Amino acid sequence: GVPIVVAVNKIDKADAQPDRVKQQLSDRGLMPEEWGGTTVFVNVSAKKKQNLEQLLEMLLLVADLQELKADPKKPAVGTVLEARLDKGRGPVATILVQDGTLKVGDTIVAGAVAGKVRALNDDHGERLKEAGPATPVEILGLQTLPEPGDQLMVVTDQLKAQSIVQFRQLKLREKAMASSSKIRLEDLGRAIAEGQLQELPLVVKADVQGSVEAVTDQLLKLPQDKIKLRVIRSGAGAISEGDVLLAAASNAVVIGFNVRPERKAADAAERDKVEIRLYTVIYDAVEDIKKAMEGLLEPTIREVRLGAAEVRDTFKISKVGTIAGSYVTDGKVNRQAQVRLLRDNVVIHTGKVSSLKRFKDDASEVKSGLECGIGIAGYNDVKPGDVIEFFTTEKVKETLQ
Repeated sequence: GVPIVVAVNKIDKADAQPDRVKQQLSDRGLMPEEWGGTTVFVNVSAKKKQNLEQLLEMLLLVADLQELKADPKKPAVGTVLEARLDKGRGPVATILVQDGTLKVGDTIVAGAVAGKVRALNDDHGERLKEAGPATPVEILGLQTLPEPGDQLMVVTDQLKAQSIVQFRQLKLREKAMASSSKIRLEDLGRAIAEGQLQELPLVVKADVQGSVEAVTDQLLKLPQDKIKLRVIRSGAGAISEGDVLLAAASNAVVIGFNVRPERKAADAAERDKVEIRLYTVIYDAVEDIKKAMEGLLEPTIREVRLGAAEVRDTFKISKVGTIAGSYVTDGKVNRQAQVRLLRDNVVIHTGKVSSLKRFKDDASEVKSGLECGIGIAGYNDVKPGDVIEFFTTEKVKETLQ
């Protein structure tokens, strides 16, 4: 394997204890050279730029001694550093190219996500045509968000990419099917009291990273003397099929804040009986989990999705507002239903229908495969490419899974 060089940071602080770090890492098999081992340690201060040159020299020395080389002529291989959903650009991932050269137009697979590189940006936001070894770069073109740490690789074509993704998703699904029975929310308090449950895994997704951190922080502040909450995945962006498969495999509950599940994610959740809990107020999410831990959660209102329409064009009509010329992509749209406007899978607005028309005639309902005009009460900022979801609500008994 590749050798490890350890940079011990913040040595400029008065209470810095680099030897303690060395001791802790030596207990895990990383023995410092000065203690008779093979691991290089360099004490640095990023803030004061202390010993950074020495760190670079040691990296070059170790690479030279190990004859670590990359071939820029090979198809690229890299690692996902972070990923986020940009409202204007869709899924955006920052990756480090470790071998080969990544080019605009390459077909790629990152974890269980496929895509085609539409654009490459360097760390200054400048467009690139290609990125060679040891280059951090931002890529656009993935179908959804990968996870930090996922390996990225270039494949020959889209067919092979989809084949790899389907195989990896199948493995996750098989693991999910073999997982333990799901916990009912009304039984959670009893399970805790009887010692049957010691940990509750969570998947947390939100519209922006700041919301992810806020939701996670508030949830983890709940008393955990009886049951421990563990966030097994968190991130910004729509709830993906990968999130649901992980939740199914881990017997976890998915918390969504100001985001919606992708269509494949919703289908997977229904198939694998994974419940996705959606919120627009952090307090509500925290209170629900708290009551579940105490066994006090009462039946609540849950939405039933009716269908969705994609906005193809918009028309401004005086005294009426903006009408969205739309195509019903699945299910049906209903004049009496509530609507949710999504832009890049992020909730922009929730409200009611002000008008629904087929051509010039009023309609009470329009089915999949047909075009219609939709007006949203008190809201006009609708754009082509937006998705309008239609839903109703019903009172149901809550479950965690």
